[in-house]
Amino acid sequence: MRILFVASDRMEFTGILRHTADLRPAPAAVDWARAGRLGDSDVMLVANGVGCQRAAAAVDAALASFPADAVVSTGFCGALDEQLQIADVVVAQASRPVQARSFRHLVGPICSVDHVVRTAEEKRQLRATGAWAVEMEAAGVSSRAEAHGLSFYCVRAVTDLAGETLANDFNVALRADGHFDTMIILGQAFRRPGARLPELLRLRGRCTRAARVLGDFFADCRF
Repeated sequence: MRILFVASDRMEFTGILRHTADLRPAPAAVDWARAGRLGDSDVMLVANGVGCQRAAAAVDAALASFPADAVVSTGFCGALDEQLQIADVVVAQASRPVQARSFRHLVGPICSVDHVVRTAEEKRQLRATGAWAVEMEAAGVSSRAEAHGLSFYCVRAVTDLAGETLANDFNVALRADGHFDTMIILGQAFRRPGARLPELLRLRGRCTRAARVLGDFFADCRF
């Protein structure tokens, strides 16, 4: 089986890379791409920035050189349901079922939005729609997978909780190229260092953990 994995940032692939053999650069007109073997499957991993449009473009660019059988939107997500904890794996209900042999995961609706959801209040509003988690790329990946007649999966790991409001405003730092401007984020953080700097360090640790769990999940599951 040939599987195309699409994320917004290469960091979201750090866990998968630990389980990928024969890793090598891949020919795709995206920000970052690698190819290799994950279990019994040939895989291409691509990261092309935040948002549905960047993700959709990544699918088309990767498929130009990699004839995938399935496309997976993966990476981090925000929890909307209060039972979700940091690094919990959520598989979107709308995607094809994933067969995880021994790895615990939850199956439920995941919504795609065009911005980073910061506040607990907005999370409550999105939860009222029935969604369990929120992210920013899966809708774009799903639309292109459908257009190409390919199976689609969405698998995410939680990095912020339903009841949390982020002190840092990542939306103002999101550039047109789909990447966050580190200098803007740090500039904001130093204006309120007591709240924002610890949050950045905490999120970094959570992302590292979530990426590792995603890698372990994909090494364990079958599509």
